[in-house]
Amino acid sequence: MNMTTFVGLPPGPRLPRAVQTLGFMFTGPRFVDACRRRYGDAVTFGTLFDERFVMVFHPDLIRELFQGPPEQLRAGEANVMLGPIVGERSVLLLDGPQHLRHRRLMGAPFHGRRMQSHAEAMRASADLEIDRWPVGEPFPLLGSMQSLTLRVILRAVFGYEPGAEEEDLRRRLRAMLEPLSRPRAMMLLAALPHVRGDRAAVTARFEASRKAVDEVLYAEIARRRADPDALDRRDDIFSALLLAEDEDGRRLSDGEVRDELVTLLLAGHETTATGLAWCFDLLLHNQVVLEHARQGDGPYLDAVVKEALRLRPVIPGVGRVVRGEPFRLNGYEIPPGVEINPSIRIIHRREDLFPDAGAFRPERFLTDDPPDTYTWIPFGGGTRRCLGASFALMEMRIVIARVLERAVGLRAADPKPAKVEFRGITLAPKDGVRVTQDRAPAPAS
Repeated sequence: MNMTTFVGLPPGPRLPRAVQTLGFMFTGPRFVDACRRRYGDAVTFGTLFDERFVMVFHPDLIRELFQGPPEQLRAGEANVMLGPIVGERSVLLLDGPQHLRHRRLMGAPFHGRRMQSHAEAMRASADLEIDRWPVGEPFPLLGSMQSLTLRVILRAVFGYEPGAEEEDLRRRLRAMLEPLSRPRAMMLLAALPHVRGDRAAVTARFEASRKAVDEVLYAEIARRRADPDALDRRDDIFSALLLAEDEDGRRLSDGEVRDELVTLLLAGHETTATGLAWCFDLLLHNQVVLEHARQGDGPYLDAVVKEALRLRPVIPGVGRVVRGEPFRLNGYEIPPGVEINPSIRIIHRREDLFPDAGAFRPERFLTDDPPDTYTWIPFGGGTRRCLGASFALMEMRIVIARVLERAVGLRAADPKPAKVEFRGITLAPKDGVRVTQDRAPAPAS
């Protein structure tokens, strides 16, 4: 790494911001990687969404960033565009002591016995989806995975069993999240803080659907707070959030609980569903890996999931906004107000880190020296690593094992893997991963 200190930002393309925006939107990682090869492992860009920001592409730089002082490197500020959806009190948007407080209060449900208690719900949800798949006709797997992961989240987070209450909240949530699954979702997110009511029909509809979700959430918060004895007998994350206390004995407010619930629903539903769809897309286009995975070996299935998230990361990058003093990185002084983004897509495709990087090889994660936390970063890293990472990895492993066990006639409907489409938050398969089931699945046991 460069030890010389330079004045100003790292070099980068001098193209107009509009042209750079098109490069990001329509060429995938090719434009970014071309700039990396030309300018180095730290590159300054400018788009219509952000006048200037720095992207980094080397594990050493990512380590410096993830280990940097959180009071100087604000990850919450980098996520500000998500505010209209998850709320301003979400752990994703908080920085400093408030972020640490929320993270500690939210951490317990994602560890140990409490997390393992949701494994059966994951298997049952997979069975429900498998039993609904048509036989002999193509269908998009992504929609089924979205239904599956939403059901798991509603069970794990809310403790809802299938029924009228679950279906009502499911319908309201899908109405709120549906606009975010569109290719132009980034434009909607950018517009939400500035456009209101009749000035934009799309944002007006989004706000109405968000209020419909809030109506259910606040009513349920009030109902559960009114019966504190029942909270102790429940194992869902919702109840755990209501009971959690910080070191001063304070609990989360109603608004804080609402924002964290929506955060968990968004982060644990859409992203995991997309990751599952990509995993099946890769598996069904690689017979060698598929046959090995069908044997049900736990460590190999874990490696399949990790390799799929390497090759098809669901989130393109993570960010930190510099505040206070300039942040020294790769010999440059990054000034306050500038966001630094490790590129997950590029770091996962570096040939010096992952030989034959375009190949689907789960064995990469079964060696004595597997990829570390600065070369494999689908969940971010440092103190901002996704709280639900272990939950998501467990869910993906369980669902994949169940599908491979029962749906032995499942095959890819298209000869080539799906193309990547940026949908504002996620890198999703363009056609939803089309599959065909040649025969009815084996009975659930």
